[in-house]
Amino acid sequence: MGAASLEDLGIEFDEYGFMIDPKRWNEEVAQTISDYVGVGKLTEDHWSVLRYAREHCLKNHEPIWMEHICRTLGLGEECIHRLFRGPIEVCKIAGMPDPGIEARTYMFNEE
Repeated sequence: MGAASLEDLGIEFDEYGFMIDPKRWNEEVAQTISDYVGVGKLTEDHWSVLRYAREHCLKNHEPIWMEHICRTLGLGEECIHRLFRGPIEVCKIAGMPDPGIEARTYMFNEE
């Protein structure tokens, strides 16, 4: 059996590629999104970042500064760019909802 596609998952995404219902997120969904956005196979470092970012976002209803994640998890400077290419990919793979135009614009400029 091959890898799932985004269509196979039956999950809706908004026009920017963010999940509409973050409660439908799971590891299979994350891996499928990661493959789709070009990040590829998720390692334990990826999972640490994703879980931390997701927990913060859903608990506080706001995006987290990505540098804070790298520092807190001890993954080295620029871990977001090394592991994911940028913060947009973290948010999408973590199944976070659209953070809003201001945060989205900032994250796009960080790519």
